[in-house]
Amino acid sequence: MAAFGGEGGEAVTLEAEETVKEARTVPRIGIDLGGTKIEVVALDAGGVELVRRRVPTPAGDYAAIVATVTQLVSETEREIGATCPVGIGTPGAVSSSGLIKNANSTVLIGKPLHSDLEKAIGRTIRIANDADCLALSEATDGAAAGARVVFGAILGTGVGGGIVVDGALVTGPNAIAGEWGHNPLPWAQLGEIPGPRCYCGKRGCLETWLSGPGFAREASLERYVDRLARGLATIVNVLDPHVVVLGGGVSNVANLPVLASAALAAYAFTDVVATRIVRATYGDSSGVRGAARLWPP
Repeated sequence: MAAFGGEGGEAVTLEAEETVKEARTVPRIGIDLGGTKIEVVALDAGGVELVRRRVPTPAGDYAAIVATVTQLVSETEREIGATCPVGIGTPGAVSSSGLIKNANSTVLIGKPLHSDLEKAIGRTIRIANDADCLALSEATDGAAAGARVVFGAILGTGVGGGIVVDGALVTGPNAIAGEWGHNPLPWAQLGEIPGPRCYCGKRGCLETWLSGPGFAREASLERYVDRLARGLATIVNVLDPHVVVLGGGVSNVANLPVLASAALAAYAFTDVVATRIVRATYGDSSGVRGAARLWPP
């Protein structure tokens, strides 16, 4: 860093450097805004959790959701004794209008969540899709650490996806990169057309087959794995990721990564599938860690 001359300039430079160093050591707060729970975490610069807690998501009450997130941030900062950068992982995405779109937590759709939270918290925050946060977390220090191209797939109440390349999130001009859950089930078979109706208004979306409710409706692990492999084959064919990380409640099904890897070979456009399919290291807390990672240390 350039000094402004003389001993005084050197002192100013050293003071500025200490300020930057101090800013980099302030913990990062992440919030995972889920359909049933809201989770908060505070991470230090090394990724160590200083605080983590969960509370139920206020059902169908947007104002109460904003108030709950604000309270969690306030309580966490009071506990660690610092004002921290805040990242939010949310279903859906912020559209160019500033309103939330594509959220399976439909109470958020059409709401100015980003600006409302900034007003309530009292400063700039960062916000990203919850699957983006999963992918970022696992690509940073999780199951896909060190991999160049990572696809993070959430298999939970809904189905989402996020892409990380060389450690950075890929978003795109429409803020929908990785949204594989709202593509149709590929290689549809007899009895799969037109498919179940999706909240988005279409029928047969991958989300209707691969979400937790979809799995419960199928009641067949073999059929579920085959449909998961078909869905992931389209990702492999287009993106060719080094690692696919499975997160969300359904990812906890025993041996799911192994079963999906074996089934993928029948659909991916390659003789040998080199893409690894793995379970998220941090389980259903990976998203909240990724939200904190929206502010790099």
